[in-house]
Amino acid sequence: MGSNSSRISDLPRNEYLKKLSGTESISENDPFWNQLFSFSFPAPTSSTELKLLEEATISVCKSLVENNPRTGNLGALTKVFLSRTRELRLSVECQNHIFIWQTHNALFIICCLLKVFICEMSEEDLQLHFTYEEKSPGSYSSDSEDLLEELLCSLIQLITDTPLLDITYEISVEAISTMVVFLSCQLFHKEVLRRSISHKYLMQGPCLPYTSKLVKTLLYNFIRQEKPPPPGTHVLPQQSDGGGLLYGLASGVATGLWTVFTLGGAGSKSSSPELTSPLANQSLLLLLVLVNLTDAPDTPNPYRQAITSFKNTQDSSPFPSSIPHAFQINFNSLYTALCEQQTSDQATLLLYTLLHQNSNVRTYMLARTDMENLVLPILEILYHVEERNSHHVYMALIILLILTEDDGFNRSIHEVILKNITWYSERVLTEISLGSLLILVVIRTIQYNMTRTRDKYLHTNCLAALANMSAQFRSLHQYAAQRIISLFSLLSKKHNKVLEQATQSLSGSLSSSDVPLPDYAQDLSVIEEVIRMMLEIINSCLTNSLHHNPNLVYALLYKRDLFEQFRTHPSFQDIMQNIDLVISFFSSRLLQAGAELSVERVLEIIKQGVVALPKDRLKKFPELKFKYVEEEQPEEFFIPYVWSLVYNSAVGLYWNPQDIQLFAMDAD
Repeated sequence: MGSNSSRISDLPRNEYLKKLSGTESISENDPFWNQLFSFSFPAPTSSTELKLLEEATISVCKSLVENNPRTGNLGALTKVFLSRTRELRLSVECQNHIFIWQTHNALFIICCLLKVFICEMSEEDLQLHFTYEEKSPGSYSSDSEDLLEELLCSLIQLITDTPLLDITYEISVEAISTMVVFLSCQLFHKEVLRRSISHKYLMQGPCLPYTSKLVKTLLYNFIRQEKPPPPGTHVLPQQSDGGGLLYGLASGVATGLWTVFTLGGAGSKSSSPELTSPLANQSLLLLLVLVNLTDAPDTPNPYRQAITSFKNTQDSSPFPSSIPHAFQINFNSLYTALCEQQTSDQATLLLYTLLHQNSNVRTYMLARTDMENLVLPILEILYHVEERNSHHVYMALIILLILTEDDGFNRSIHEVILKNITWYSERVLTEISLGSLLILVVIRTIQYNMTRTRDKYLHTNCLAALANMSAQFRSLHQYAAQRIISLFSLLSKKHNKVLEQATQSLSGSLSSSDVPLPDYAQDLSVIEEVIRMMLEIINSCLTNSLHHNPNLVYALLYKRDLFEQFRTHPSFQDIMQNIDLVISFFSSRLLQAGAELSVERVLEIIKQGVVALPKDRLKKFPELKFKYVEEEQPEEFFIPYVWSLVYNSAVGLYWNPQDIQLFAMDAD
């Protein structure tokens, strides 16, 4: 580093870094700092290069860890950066490109050092390293300032108060990344952290008043999806004489950094969508980390309070005094961004968080007349279940379950007519309602789960969403009606197969008592539970909206033999009454109409029969309603999930997978 271009491989031998990490104390006023911050090397653009940077940084860090108790250079570096941040706003107004560039470089060095320090030591030891000053070995500052806390507050202020311009884009991203690194101690613990120095800093003291402002800024960064400026066009203005060495260095580092941004960031996985806004990506990841911090023993997580209570800018009603950290945001812009960004796990997790925990957002979204813009991307996630990780699928499914808790949603989706759904490849759908498409995708997810993952939780939530919708089924597409009955057929065959296996196993066990029996009784119980749920869904539709669904009646009649075996089954007798009645009633009318009827004629007879069937002949059952309930201790699921997203999606951050303990990681 310093006033010469560097390569990553040269960093361990770099004279400026060796001086920083060496045995000599460096005064805060030393010209050395300006030289250290005037570096340029091509920014990493791959996991391999990031790993090289990590390894180079570790060698410097180990020297700094050893010598810092005598030199206090880590504290001096931090104080120099803090003094620069106080002048940053004025530098932005004055277009002082060199000052901003050097300040960014200072933060970049701090971020690299901080990441390795956090990996190598406890939070208490890290805090101690920020207190060392130039004194006798191991002495530390006795005044009341907490340099680590001051650094964190400075980062928050930089994020919230620095105007977003071409010349500040890079340092804004770096500040957010450094905050993510600051909280990354969770990665190196197997258990979820419930007490942490970093949590205390964020939830108490001088950082706390910035809570709502920080959450609002991060949300708006996500909403705006600001792209990085074009490479090499923004850091320093062109000069007629070519600019000299310093201009060349600044332009070089800018070009390198914008290369990593526009390429999607090192460490990006090949399955990730193309990253067009590093700022939006890092902001969303930091927001999710903050929102999912555990509550302190005596203090609820203020970032969760903020994300669950903010309101629409068009809502003029006052906030209750009991709601801290409240703010307002443009819901229309937020809705649009959420609709457009659902290809990423983190955007789907944000949508889940808002729908589940912020009643203002949920009410607004359910009142939208263009819900297809939100629902279609969610359905596409489920449709491509083979390509998605299980957490992404779960989040998408739970979002549907939350939406289907609302009767207005269940009615309105059948009124939205879609044309040419190109991503649905099983069948050409030239015209179909959003409701019928939703049914098709959920049933396809169930069938995929039956043959592949066999996850009971996935089954349960899929069926719960269908059950919530069933009373409001309207004008079901003939293919959707067919798939409902086809799913029942698949379950019926599976039931018969397991029943046969259980019978054979039982008879075989009579001759050989040494062989342990498979638990067919449990398998049978699970299948019968799912079959009953499907029968309840069909029954709910027939009872509440028979006259709206001739295609379902047609499908029932076409596959009437499927239901014969369940008429006398003790587990299904009650729920089969209405289905049996409908099949018998319409079969009789078709018989009277004669043989060789066309599809159109059968549908006509069904529509006429619906009017003739007395409604009081159908037995009423309790309404099917399922509500999503978050499991106890949800942080045990969400915190590892969020950090796995950070690991896979954060721009320009690399952690050695062998060091990570929160979740199992494979080496690159």
